[in-house]
Parts: sequence; C-alpha cells; structure tokens
Amino acid sequence: MSTTLEAALECLLFVSGEPLTVQELARATGEEPLQVEEALRSLQAALVERHSGLQLLRIAGGWQLATRPEYAEFVGRLLTPRANKLSRAALETLAIIAYRQPITGPEIEAIRGVSSDGVLKTLLERRLIAEAGKKASPGRPTLYVTTPEFLHYFGIASLEELPPLEVEPASSLEVPAESAVVGVYPRGE
Repeated sequence: MSTTLEAALECLLFVSGEPLTVQELARATGEEPLQVEEALRSLQAALVERHSGLQLLRIAGGWQLATRPEYAEFVGRLLTPRANKLSRAALETLAIIAYRQPITGPEIEAIRGVSSDGVLKTLLERRLIAEAGKKASPGRPTLYVTTPEFLHYFGIASLEELPPLEVEPASSLEVPAESAVVGVYPRGE
C-alpha cells in the first residue's frame, strides 16, 4: 500500500474535522475508491500499531480521525467546557425523534407531556434534526428526523447502533379492565 496515499488521507482527514466519504477522499486524491478504502484500513491499522493518540473511525457514513478515549482526560484539561452541551429536554426530544422518526411536533409533545417548540427550534438550528416533509393528516404537521450531524454528535455510524429501547414493566397499580368503573378502584392489599 502506498504510504504517500495513506499520508495524504491522514492530512485530509485531519484538516476536515468532519467525516469524509470514500468517494470524497477518492476525488481529493485522484485515486480509485477501492484503493482509498484499502489505504484507510492500512492507516487505521498503522495508528493502532504505533499506539497513536489518534484513531481512524468509520462514523456517520464516512471516515474521521478522532482522539482515543483513553486520552480524554488530557484533552479535557486543554479544552474549556464546550457551550454546545444539550439540555435534558433536548436529549429527551432527540431520543424520541431517533426512535420514532419520522415524527411530528404534536406527537413528540404527547409523549413528553410539554410543549417542545423551543427545543425543536434549537435542535433544528444545531442541525441535529431536520424537517422531512408534512404528515398527511389534518393540519399537515411537520415531520422530523435525525441528521448525519446527530450521528456525528453521538459518535455512531448509523441508527442501528442505538441501544434497544427498554420497555417499562406494567405498573402494579393498573386497574383490571373488569374493575374499571368510574370511581371504583380495587383496594391495595
């Protein structure tokens, strides 16, 4: 494998700051996509072999250089706390969208139990979600989906990497259907 191609790819990935697809890298280097893919895998192995503080990850549909997690403490000391942390409401809304997409604002609000207009606006501005058309229902509400920036923010390659949803067990206080009469509830024993 050409060390020149590997070095060129390393430079491109370093200056990009965003994941780059094999096709983008092939265009930039003038090489065939298959050669670029092989060089990326070789570069990935070389970084591991030399115990580099960097790693080459396949993420959000592309390749990106990133620091190794074991050096996060050092990086954290250098960088100030970033202002782009998400609020609890934003994380909650993102989770709902990620697992239920495409989903409308009213559907999100029905799940959360509170208005989500401000949170949706923030997530749209940060490009973590996008509008994906209108639902064919009364009022034609906007449908929301997650974006490649969402994948990048959470460091995953695809939505399949999301952890499975945990289903909460049925409450022990549920009223059996045969006892469900207005104002009549079984006594706890």
